[in-house]
Formats: sequence, structure tokens, C-alpha cells
Amino acid sequence: MSTSSLTRLGTADAYGAVVQNLETRQTTLSQLQQVISSGNKITTPASDPTGAAQAERALTRIARIATEQRALNAQTTSITAAESTLSDVTSALQQIRDLVAGAGNATYTSAQRQTVSQQITNLGQQVLNLANTTDSSGQPLFAGLGSALQPFVGPSSSSSYTFNGLPGTAASSAYSIPGALDGQSAFMLQASSDASYNVQVASPSTLNTSPVTLTDSTQVNGSSYSLKVTGFDATAGTVSYDLTETTPSGGVSTTSAGPIPWTATGGFSVTNVPLGSGMPGLSMTVSGTPSVGDTISVDPNSSVFSTISNAATSIANAANSTAATQAVTQALHNIDISLARVSNVQGQAGNLLNVATNISSTNDSRTTQQQTNLSNAQDANMVQTISLLQNQQTGYQAALQSYAQIQKLSLFTYIG
Repeated sequence: MSTSSLTRLGTADAYGAVVQNLETRQTTLSQLQQVISSGNKITTPASDPTGAAQAERALTRIARIATEQRALNAQTTSITAAESTLSDVTSALQQIRDLVAGAGNATYTSAQRQTVSQQITNLGQQVLNLANTTDSSGQPLFAGLGSALQPFVGPSSSSSYTFNGLPGTAASSAYSIPGALDGQSAFMLQASSDASYNVQVASPSTLNTSPVTLTDSTQVNGSSYSLKVTGFDATAGTVSYDLTETTPSGGVSTTSAGPIPWTATGGFSVTNVPLGSGMPGLSMTVSGTPSVGDTISVDPNSSVFSTISNAATSIANAANSTAATQAVTQALHNIDISLARVSNVQGQAGNLLNVATNISSTNDSRTTQQQTNLSNAQDANMVQTISLLQNQQTGYQAALQSYAQIQKLSLFTYIG
């Protein structure tokens, strides 16, 4: 006995299934057309969750790199301005040096030295103004780690200048450089490392001194000294003196030295040998024929600005060619120390600019990589997408034609 089964499919169900398939094809065609028109294969996050997440990460990283580059550009602009300013400072110091050297001319009158002194003073004010230069946003270029609107102020009654910034320079990171340089390193002097001293011989005297030199930086404490000749024996070739030390805190002490050797050609040396007979950690040679009562003052220069100020004052006050020679000798030595300070920090600025160039190059590479990642995540394969569109169009047209044929099939058609 055989059993036959009859499967019945309602006309409405058949039509419904066909219409649903057509709508699905229409949706697919619409999505493919959107992909082709936009070039983006991710029409909605749901269409490719993984790709959408990768694209979002790439966009976020590209935005972060752009922010870092903008900050680096601002930092680079500031350091470029600082480097250029230090170049101007160097030029001004060189002009001052030329003026000082010219002031040593033995034929110069006191009035001419006064004129040179005023020119030096004017250039010194220019150097101070340059040291207080700000960037385009009004921030000082040489405030170091601080934010003082005017890092350098002075002079006080003692011709000293102070640094109101915060010493030091911010550390560079993988993607940034400091936005300001350390003004203390550029313009403030340290007795223990620079040995920049203003040495003056009180008039009347025939003595001259060499610049102060370092013998042991660990012993130097920034004190000022006053040397007074207390005895001289030309026949024996000896000299004695009292040395008064004034410490930075204001403490005063006096020691006596001598008799120590003196020669007409070599003068005598002021050293701390034996211990307590001279300036700790420092050495100086005094030339000429001393007289009892001759006085020499030795004061540390606190800054590039005080070096310039002291040079101008010493040249203006030089009563004769001997005093002018003393002033010029000391000023040239101390200006060279100042030039070295400024040049060193200018070199640091140049190194920072090289670092900034390398960081910019790295940022370009990082941006290119992230753009590649973004493209891989969301860019459509146009050849493949167009091929899919054509296939979908062919299938859609075939489905429409078959649907049109099915609509014509009806039992009533045959009954009629």
C-alpha cells in the first residue's frame, strides 16, 4: 500500500517570500551603491564591527599625533626665537668686547673713555632686554622651569642682578621638547665654575693684576676679597699684605700673608699656599711695584649683566692709562667667560631644534602608518565591490522577471 503526500503552498505565502527576497536584494544593492559612492566599506558599525573598531582607533591616534605635533610646533617656534635671541646677545657682547679693547688705547683721554663707557652701558641694557624677551604668547624665552614675566631684574645698589625664573630646563620626551631655555645657565655666573671676578686697583697705584683663575673649584665659596699691601722690601724682594674676606652671608675675616717673593718682572702671586695666605681655590698675579697702602678689591661677577656694568664703570673711572689697562684686562677676560656661557646655551638650543626635527619626522611616519591602518580597515575594494554590484543587479533583474511570470500563474486563469 502506497501513501502519497500532498504539499500545498498558499499563493499569498509564495508572493510574500518572493517580495521579501526582492527587498533583501534591493537593500544589498543600496548598500553596494553607497560603498561605491563613498569608497568606504563600513556603512554602519554593524556592517563590520571589527573594521569599525580598527578605524576608530586609527582616527583617534591620528588626532592625538596631530595634537602632539601642534604642541611641538609651538615649542619649536619658541626655541627658534630663543636661539635667534642668543645670537643677538652674542653679537652685542662681541660689540662690547670690541669697545672694551679699543678703550685700552693709551692715547684715549678720560672723556673718550667716558664715551666708550656709555656705549657699553647702552649695549648692556640691550642685552638685558634680550634676556627678558618673550615668545608670541607672552611667555619668557629664558625663564627655565619658571614663569616669571621678567626673569632678570637689576641692578641693585651693588650692581648685582637676580634671576626670578626657575633654574633648569624641562626634559624632552619622545614627542616634545622644552618651550623655554634655562636663563640661569645662559646669563648668571657661578664663582666656582666661571671664576669671573671684577678686580680693581685703588688709585693712586702702579699695580696691575692678571684675571683671577681657578685652582680648586671645591674651595670657592663666592666670597669677595680686599687685599691691602702692608709691607714691601725691594732689596729683599718681598711683599706682605692683609687679605680681608667677606662671605656671601656677610661674614668678615682678615688674614695676613708674607713676606712672600716679589720680582720687578713677575710681581707677586696671591694664592692659598700656604693655607690661609690667599683666596681659597683662586689665584691671581699682581704686577708692578707695590707701595704700602695699595689696595686691590676682588668681587665675583654675578651675571653677564654685572660683567658689562662693571666693565663700563671701571673704564669710565680709569684715571690714567695704567688704570685703563687694568679695567680692560679684567673686562676682556670676563666678557669672554660670558660669551662662553651664552654660546653653550645657544648650542643646547640648536640640539633641541635637531631633536624637534627628528620628532616631526617620526610623527610623519606615525601618521602615515595610522592612515594605512585606517585605509585597510574601511576603504573598499572597488573592483570587487563593482563586480558584486553587477552580480546583484543581474540577480535582482532575474528575480523581478521570475516574479512577473509567477504573478501570471493562477487557477482562475485556467478555469476561465
